[in-house]
Amino acid sequence: METKTPIPLAILVGIQTPDIDDIAHQGSLEELGRLVKTLGYEVVSTVSQKREGTGAALLLGSGKLAELAALTGGSGVVGPMASVPKTKARQRFEGVADPAEPYQDAVRKPQFVIVDHELSPSQIRNLERATGAEVLDRTGVIVEIFHRHANTREARLQVEMARLKYVAPRLRESSGGGGRQQGPGAGESALALDRRKVRDRISELKDQLEAVQRDSDQRRSARRDQLRVALVGYTNAGKSSLMRALTGSQVLVEDKLFATLDTTVRVLQPETRPRVLISDTVGFIKQLPHDLVASFRSTLAEALEASLLLFVVDASDPTYEAQLEVSEGVLREIGADVVPSRLILNKLDRVDVDRRAALVQKHPDAILLSAHAPDDVSALRNTIIAFFETMMVEDTLVLPYSKQGLIGEVYESARVLSEDYNDTGLVLTLRGLPAAITRLQRSVAVQ
Repeated sequence: METKTPIPLAILVGIQTPDIDDIAHQGSLEELGRLVKTLGYEVVSTVSQKREGTGAALLLGSGKLAELAALTGGSGVVGPMASVPKTKARQRFEGVADPAEPYQDAVRKPQFVIVDHELSPSQIRNLERATGAEVLDRTGVIVEIFHRHANTREARLQVEMARLKYVAPRLRESSGGGGRQQGPGAGESALALDRRKVRDRISELKDQLEAVQRDSDQRRSARRDQLRVALVGYTNAGKSSLMRALTGSQVLVEDKLFATLDTTVRVLQPETRPRVLISDTVGFIKQLPHDLVASFRSTLAEALEASLLLFVVDASDPTYEAQLEVSEGVLREIGADVVPSRLILNKLDRVDVDRRAALVQKHPDAILLSAHAPDDVSALRNTIIAFFETMMVEDTLVLPYSKQGLIGEVYESARVLSEDYNDTGLVLTLRGLPAAITRLQRSVAVQ
């Protein structure tokens, strides 16, 4: 009879500094809870404290630390480092093989303490000693989620690089210490050898990623003169649901944070001439690790190279303005803030009449909709088409009889307003992007 592996239990820990109000603090902890749920853990308790900062060696005051330790079964003091049994999640995170340990069916204490801040290696060590539990900070949780959800080769390479950069400075704390190695690398300490392996692996990943990104750049270059819209915004704002509604594609839609990590490109439906491509990009989040932003620069290039950005925001979330600010900050970091954009206040079906009126007053130019309302999606489609109409020009293309094989490309790249014939060939009146029409003229001119 198989024993079902129990869901890991976790306690959330948050520090409310003077610059954070109650709503923002509560919203941040709730978001951390959703992150932890996405990781597959169950949150059983939350410990919160108001403090001047997050730099204390044990993060919490002595009273709150004792309260936390009582929940985890720890001593509450920083004694000698106990041997904390590693869960499968932590073993996978550190790249260690899973030991076959029987599950003890007893009253379980939470195995994880998840802190809503970025911790130093020494803070993690101190908290683990005091609580007897595994400690992950917010950055560690996000990196692990990215690690589990990356599907394409490019995303996997990017995430592994960010993950190694996160783990590298923590090797000193987790290393078993000190002996010298035998054989190759003799004379190096175990820690130095681990660090060298990490550096070598990061270098190897960079080379592999450059090759993959060259292929991605070529694919993007082939779409450069096409009409492109990028859905951007906070994670779980409903981008994938909106993508599915606009394109009719079977894009993954889950009520989880970071359900989408890989950029997906689909055609706007019903199809237009010229076609409009819609891209669903990776979601943003507060305190997104810098290395992940850097690693996903190529993925976010879909936003940089789009003609129009749709900022999708969960209008039902009381912290939506802070989420919008985070999204705009990430796009500024990659230089995409110069791309024309429209604000989409999504999930309107979860908003009452009074709040809807307040949103309209505060954001008069925003598009309010629900991705699940066909009329709203149809109106958004019309808005997208109208935006691109202002960028198009009309021109005439003469397609010689000897080059009738190009007619499919013509219809793919522009809207054909009229057809006529003369002694030379097919005379077409086109409407499309200037770059697309120029490319067609060049294709026709080639002998």
